[in-house]
Amino acid sequence: MKRSGHTILITGGASGIGLALAEQFIRHNNHVIVAGRDERKLLEMKATYASITTYACHIEVEEQLNALVAQLYNNHPELDVVINNAGIQYNYSLLEAQPASKQIKEEIAINLTAPIVLASKLLPLLARQHEAAIVNVSSGLGLVPKKSAPVYCATKAGLHLFSKSLRYQLGKTKYRQMS
Repeated sequence: MKRSGHTILITGGASGIGLALAEQFIRHNNHVIVAGRDERKLLEMKATYASITTYACHIEVEEQLNALVAQLYNNHPELDVVINNAGIQYNYSLLEAQPASKQIKEEIAINLTAPIVLASKLLPLLARQHEAAIVNVSSGLGLVPKKSAPVYCATKAGLHLFSKSLRYQLGKTKYRQMS
């Protein structure tokens, strides 16, 4: 794929790795769409980069994820790159404290469930493009675990294996999947 001329969705793109990716893609003349939870950061991005499109979205909330997908189909039919970057990490020892089940479910939903659902819902849109790619941002902690982040490590291992399976399913199609 060439480096410019793409329409790129980045989840969790308002800070950290996602923000750095967004800035680089903008520099290379791509249309960048950022989905994130922090509306203040999204407004700051929009003020800094006039060409960017932002959507406030908690991707772990099914209704909000579905609304984002609808916006993408309706407003960005040219979408050809999806970067599943959003992620959270909670650190705790299961021997010392019991994390709230809400916290565990949130970590799984953001790091694993949402990227899988988003990829499956956007594949038909990506199929319309000449070339398309899905990039799932994983972590070395999906391969070598960190003692204080058991759920995070499990979600990143799951995302890595989902990515490999998707790569096999897409096989020799015009789509690329990277992790």
